[in-house]
Amino acid sequence: MNKRTTLKTLFVGTVLALGSFAAVANEPIKIGSILSVTGPAAFLGDPELKTLQLYVEDINKKGGVLGRQIQLVHYDDGSDANKANGFAKRLIDDDKVDLIVGGTTTGSTMSSVPLVERAGVPFISLAGAVVIVEPVKKWVFKTPHTDRMAAEKVFEDMKKRGISKVALLSETSGFGQSGKKETEAVAAKYGVTLVANETYGPKDTDMSPQLTKIKNTAGVQAVFVFGLGQGPAIVTKNYRQLGIALPLYQSHGVASDEFLKLAGPAAEGVRLPSPAQLIPEKLPAGDPQKPVVTAYDKAYKERYKQDVSTFGGYAYDGLMIAVDAIKRAGSTDKAKVRDAIEATKGFVGTSGTFNMSPTDHMGLDLSAFRMLEVKGGDWTISK
Repeated sequence: MNKRTTLKTLFVGTVLALGSFAAVANEPIKIGSILSVTGPAAFLGDPELKTLQLYVEDINKKGGVLGRQIQLVHYDDGSDANKANGFAKRLIDDDKVDLIVGGTTTGSTMSSVPLVERAGVPFISLAGAVVIVEPVKKWVFKTPHTDRMAAEKVFEDMKKRGISKVALLSETSGFGQSGKKETEAVAAKYGVTLVANETYGPKDTDMSPQLTKIKNTAGVQAVFVFGLGQGPAIVTKNYRQLGIALPLYQSHGVASDEFLKLAGPAAEGVRLPSPAQLIPEKLPAGDPQKPVVTAYDKAYKERYKQDVSTFGGYAYDGLMIAVDAIKRAGSTDKAKVRDAIEATKGFVGTSGTFNMSPTDHMGLDLSAFRMLEVKGGDWTISK
């Protein structure tokens, strides 16, 4: 090969390389999402999708990430875990997304986990169960507090109030089943005995039979409900209809103004652990989360003329952690982005301050939960 041919080859190679680089630089960053926008978990998935759309649009208006626009590719699994699996496959194989934020529920998340692990795609779940991050899975992270943390926060509050004999009523969904298991596992640590243990289905419309059994169980001092969607609101109404006067606790699965609307006056006195997102105006001035939750509250209400929920907040956190990781990685290389998510430290979101590590793919502790009580039809910080 003569010198002229060598130079020509080098020139052509350089042009092709630069062209390839330019093509990548102009391509959008594809963020996939599988959300339960319809079905029993719709009041979780709907604000999650609206949040992702709001902030992807906002980020793109400001120039995108690494000079590239974000493209949100989303599917509605209808609160069906089997559908979520098919959509995860589509996001990975057909849409070729750079990372995934979602699913909404534990069932949908866990049906997608084997696929993202096998394909090596960073996945930030918006679901609650501890099984999502324990044991640690290389490519899987989550933004909501775990069901175990919710149980611990509730038992912490019960202990302060001298409550030790508790009735548990849990939903047979993935979230409820995991919540039941984790509640049973940590009860003894807080000196709590579960003297009654009932379940209900996510589509049930009357939980009076289970509550009647609980009402007739000797020694019960309080009732703890572990579920999400409409079920816990129905339980709350049935609870009042049966004239049960015991303290009623819910999990973070109902930390939304939608619960107040669904349960109505029956929600009065209900206590639950929640992220700060439900009470932005009630946080003290020096709280590091106050600017974040206040800004999100304002932006969401202005855009959609609807109240915010902690579930939309989980999506905000998932998207912002992903964007932050892409910036720190300096690329959308999946392994680099995964490593950057795992190295997230001191990231203040709506759910708390995230400090992730190779052994903790959630990065929140119990202090990220606030204990709330419904008073006068509104959320108040429990004393």
